[in-house]
Amino acid sequence: MDFFYEFASTYSYITAMRIAPLAQAAGVTVRWRPFLLGPIFKQQGWETSPFNLYPAKGRYMVRDCERQCAALGLAFRLPEPFPQNTLLAARVAAAVMAEGWGEDFSRAVYRAQFAEGRQIGSPDVIREIVRDLGRDDAVLAHAQSDAIKQKLRGATEEAQRLGIFGAPSFVAGDELFWGNDRLEQALAHAKN
Repeated sequence: MDFFYEFASTYSYITAMRIAPLAQAAGVTVRWRPFLLGPIFKQQGWETSPFNLYPAKGRYMVRDCERQCAALGLAFRLPEPFPQNTLLAARVAAAVMAEGWGEDFSRAVYRAQFAEGRQIGSPDVIREIVRDLGRDDAVLAHAQSDAIKQKLRGATEEAQRLGIFGAPSFVAGDELFWGNDRLEQALAHAKN
């Protein structure tokens, strides 16, 4: 099953923190797919998150995330600004996913942003995360390479072709599932 996630997505944070044990229990292999929602939102005529465009929806999302995170024992705080610039984080995730530490990196970025309120758009913050994982921060330079830029662009274009309009999204076979609340359903579909 493919797990398409965007670092600016509050609900992707919750999913990233709970997907591994659920997938293991279901016997489903998950492929983590960082992508960017910005280009997809622009196609819909949006310049920012729908949670900013519709304040009532934004207030609900914050309270909903607080409830869900409390139930899971996760810290939650909406970062300022919201959404943050996630381009560098997404490029690093795309660069290191095949190296076996992309999932750990992604969860660390989510914790930094939504639990600690850190500015993940800052190269210094991403560098600290990489170093805290015991990795060489030369990956930041690699993440700026044309190959990695194209890899992330390709993942975003694939998401668009698949009809993805938000994050998190899951693709299991020919089925698209959207939202943290659809994770179990997506895993069950992938298993069958």
